[in-house]
Amino acid sequence: MTEKASGKKASESGRGKPAGAGKPESRTALVRRARRIDRELAEVYSYAHPELDFENPFQLVVATVLSAQTTDLRVNQTTPALFAKYPTPEDLAAANPEEVEEILRPTGFFRAKTKSVIGLSKALVEDFGGEVPGRLEDLVKLPGVGRKTAFVVLGNAYGRPGITVDTHFQRLVRRFRWTAETDPEKIEAAISELFPKSAWTDLSHHVIWHGRRICHARKPACGACPIAPLCPAYGEGETDPDKARKLLKYEKGGFPGQRLNPPQSYLDAGGKPAPPLGSA
Repeated sequence: MTEKASGKKASESGRGKPAGAGKPESRTALVRRARRIDRELAEVYSYAHPELDFENPFQLVVATVLSAQTTDLRVNQTTPALFAKYPTPEDLAAANPEEVEEILRPTGFFRAKTKSVIGLSKALVEDFGGEVPGRLEDLVKLPGVGRKTAFVVLGNAYGRPGITVDTHFQRLVRRFRWTAETDPEKIEAAISELFPKSAWTDLSHHVIWHGRRICHARKPACGACPIAPLCPAYGEGETDPDKARKLLKYEKGGFPGQRLNPPQSYLDAGGKPAPPLGSA
């Protein structure tokens, strides 16, 4: 779907107001609307994928820990040097912390992150034979790994469904009025009741991608939003289609994405690889 088409769609169907706006929504109606939103997002982001570069579960769990309080782009620009020097849990577990800190400095909070990734590497070596476990209860025992990180790993490295409740996901599900909860675990529980388990991982990608590209925290691009007719929060952001299109990010705005090595489906959809660290 082109951005002009997205903006046109947003301007139709009652200027983005869902049917029955202002009336109490039944549980059945909520489920139907939520699933329709996901179907619409699946069409818009048919190429959605994890926005962290990784080649194996170890790289993914480390990259996800490093992504706290920074962008996936900055992590992707940093991890090539990290994994070139420390390709295995055994290597990183035995690393000199000061050398790791220097590599991780661009990601921010580099001392705490160094402690976490070395600690989780030691735990992998000592408790799991150097392999990243494929169970939630084991993953959350690793230093720096909470439920969000665990579900990223389970869903994208092992194909086991999980809902990734990051800041974008939290913001959008409340804007969609899928839930009013603010606690991540309560959000996870509420959303899991609206969708079949098999949809959880892709749902997470769809919502997070939409939050990063169109439904921004401060200036959502309502006028360029393909799901505006289904969104109770339509009008919180810019509703003029032309002005809204100028707010779009990444491939939706014609800019590079966050991965240095994105999948071919992303490139086929017009996406551009991110530049390496230090490039102009």
